[in-house]
Amino acid sequence: MLYRPQNEEGQGLVEYALILVLVAVVVIVILTLLGPAIGNVFSEILAAFQ
Repeated sequence: MLYRPQNEEGQGLVEYALILVLVAVVVIVILTLLGPAIGNVFSEILAAFQ
């Protein structure tokens, strides 16, 4: 028979924290890869107004 812990009070909070960390890592990677391209777009927009 498998062991099933009886005290699972913090399980939901830990799962939400892990999801939040995963989302943060994905956002950081995307911004690192696309950062220069996004900066160029904003520079072109600002140059168009001048």
